[in-house]
Amino acid sequence: MTTSPTPPGPSASTADSTPPTTASKPRAGVDPAGNGKPRGSGPIARLRCVARENEFLYLFLRSPLALLATTIAVLGIGAAALAPWLAPFDPYDIANVDILDSLLPPAWTGEGDARFAIGTDDQGRDLLSAILHGTRLSLLVGLSSIAFASVLGVSLGLLAGYLGGWVDTVVMRIADVQLALPAILTALLVDGIARGILPRDTHDDLMLVVLTVAIGLSLWVNFARTARASTFVERQKEYVQAAEVMGVHPARILLVHILPNILGPILVILTIDLAVAVLLEATLSFLGVGVPPNQPSLGTLIRTGTEYLFSGEWWIVLFPSLTLVVLIVSVNILGDFLRDVFDPRLR
Repeated sequence: MTTSPTPPGPSASTADSTPPTTASKPRAGVDPAGNGKPRGSGPIARLRCVARENEFLYLFLRSPLALLATTIAVLGIGAAALAPWLAPFDPYDIANVDILDSLLPPAWTGEGDARFAIGTDDQGRDLLSAILHGTRLSLLVGLSSIAFASVLGVSLGLLAGYLGGWVDTVVMRIADVQLALPAILTALLVDGIARGILPRDTHDDLMLVVLTVAIGLSLWVNFARTARASTFVERQKEYVQAAEVMGVHPARILLVHILPNILGPILVILTIDLAVAVLLEATLSFLGVGVPPNQPSLGTLIRTGTEYLFSGEWWIVLFPSLTLVVLIVSVNILGDFLRDVFDPRLR
């Protein structure tokens, strides 16, 4: 008697031991039918996906105050940069200035003129145009002085932290002496020395350069101390010691290896001191040692406005002061946010 062959196929034991297949769970924020693409197709969905991968962007998008401050700062800096095209009038063009239009109130008041939205100053200049050009000039001096202060301070801080010894002692003692003086006094001292050395005509022509150097020399200490402390920490790490053993030149170690790793705290100092530099420029111009009176800056506009404040022309001091306050506060808030991001202990 012959038995029929068993048809090929999986045995019962094999079939029983095969685990049932289950559908894999899709990742959060990813479309299960989109082959790993972000859920949704709009720019907001892509931005959220990128934010999950970037900690800085994630914290920035979750901070309404930082978003508001950044928006205000960007709008203010953008309006100042585009002042020659956005301003209704050119305050530097004497042909556009009529002394009969001086001290006009804002346009929404009964005595205002529709041509001048927020009024005119004592010279008949459109106040809105003067504020735009004045903000542009104040930011130009502030950015230039911060660039000068950061280059000088970071360079000295790198050398002091890496070389140590008498270089560190000399740089830090000079910094300690300057910290004993307020920044405004240091700027006034530098400006006074420049007035005594340079002829009057030359000083007037180089007024912006002198003002930039004066403010920069009063703000380099923060950069130097921060760079020195960070460099001293980085110098003890293995990658710097390995570069020294390999015979890498010290200048390359400082610029290529150490400097990129200390940019975080330096960026925070740069953002905060930018507001300080703009405020210093406004203060010096308010005291009469800043930019010339024929070049409108926020400080000169505020100084002019205080002369007419008690005579009823309140708009001349109000709008430049509000512009200065809003700009400085927004930059300071952005600087505080950057400090919190780069220092996890403050979160």
